[in-house]
Amino acid sequence: MPRALISVTDKTGICEFASKLADLGYEIISTGGTYTKLTEAGIKVITVSEITNFPECFNGRLKTLHPMIFGGILAIRENDSHRLQMNALGIAPIDIVAVNLYPFKQTISKPGVTLEEAIENIDIGGPSMIRAAAKNYRDVSVLTDPTEYDSVICEIKKDGHVSRETNLRLAAKAFIHTADYDSLIASYLKKQANIEPFPGSLSLTYEKVQDMRYGENPHQKAAFYKEKIPPKSSLASAKQLHGKELSFNNINDTHGALELLREFDEPTVVACKHSNPCGVGSANSSDSIFQAWCKAYTADPVSIFGGIIVANREIDIETAVDINKIFVEIVLAPSFSPEALEILTKKKNIRILQLDINKTDEGFDLKKVSGGLLVQEKDNALLPRHEFTVVTKRPPTDKETEDLIFAWKIVKHTKSNGIVIGKNKQSIGIGPGQVNRIWAVNQAIDHGLEALGTDLVKGSALASDAFFPFPDCVEAAAAAGISAIIQPGGSKNDDESIQACDKYGIAMIFTGMRHFRH
Repeated sequence: MPRALISVTDKTGICEFASKLADLGYEIISTGGTYTKLTEAGIKVITVSEITNFPECFNGRLKTLHPMIFGGILAIRENDSHRLQMNALGIAPIDIVAVNLYPFKQTISKPGVTLEEAIENIDIGGPSMIRAAAKNYRDVSVLTDPTEYDSVICEIKKDGHVSRETNLRLAAKAFIHTADYDSLIASYLKKQANIEPFPGSLSLTYEKVQDMRYGENPHQKAAFYKEKIPPKSSLASAKQLHGKELSFNNINDTHGALELLREFDEPTVVACKHSNPCGVGSANSSDSIFQAWCKAYTADPVSIFGGIIVANREIDIETAVDINKIFVEIVLAPSFSPEALEILTKKKNIRILQLDINKTDEGFDLKKVSGGLLVQEKDNALLPRHEFTVVTKRPPTDKETEDLIFAWKIVKHTKSNGIVIGKNKQSIGIGPGQVNRIWAVNQAIDHGLEALGTDLVKGSALASDAFFPFPDCVEAAAAAGISAIIQPGGSKNDDESIQACDKYGIAMIFTGMRHFRH
């Protein structure tokens, strides 16, 4: 008689599966809560203890770890020596192992969970049985995913057994399942034990959210994965209220906009295109998000077309009406008034995302390279501990300092070489991703002049993500009427840039901290 061992935490479809196996002549072995559920459903089941002649012990910590169980799973049926040993020891083969694991993820997701509670939800026997069955895939079918039950039943009905090709596929899924489980446990315990952030070996685990129509380009296949327990303020935790599925580029661009938005406490709107900010506006704390939106939009009414809009305050009806005048891919905010949501959802293709945004985003920044992975701490700093140093004869005014810090926040999230010009809590011009700094300066100035005019460029503040290699950047800024500059400093030609600032009456401060973004 063929035998199936069934012991699952996720009991989806398990009674139907066990019943169909019994109808096909399988003897069902089980334990614990699964045994109770199957017997209550009227399915004939024998306990593991009946097979091992050994009781469950240590409050259920030890159930299945016994040669009578593992011998039945691991023995190779075509091996004469194995068959002789099975006969001598009285071990009967186990042909199907349907096991999934203690709910470790659900346990550590609960508020206030203790280390002891988490430890008790680390499965020992389950992973061992899964791995044993997967190792012996030629003779044993291992099921860790309830969605596989029906296909296995159909194959047994059709052919009398499960093919080795199917068993190999199931074995691969089983090892993915246990590797994922162990990686989550390792990650949790690493945090509890305060192990160094960059250990000798790095294991990461993510779960698939969705397959995507394509990647960055239509010829590339893609999928979106999220952390097992993503932070509540992360993009992976956003709730989609309206619109079609997010694309690869939608997610990537929204991530960039969201990272910049986290820099601001006051009502702020960030418009983003191709992972670079194209318009940023902040309002005074007493103003509505509409004022911030107007600043972000007028900063670059051309590039915002087809872009991403993120806001750190509720979208009201006035803002929604104005947004709906143009085509945008995504609007993300902590909330939407009912009237605003009704207006925005009139457009079929716009994606509406709701997310509780806060200033913290834990974890690491990962960059995949050929054959490897670059891992670094996230750039969560804005300025060094001692703020900044005035290096010119004229210090910036309070108003200029406010503009400088505003521009500095934006340039931190602009691709290098990056230049941002800001004034009155509005981005005036952005020059992202240039191969030399003077091109970025000229691009930002030209954009500001074209979009907002000479009056707003004059008296504005310029931020550079890294030092000026030559004084030509200062000279270009002076010609445009820019009155203050913030940059990291650190070039061997710093003195030339300082002298140029003094010559034109520009105030300049050094941060001592750069913000490259590649």
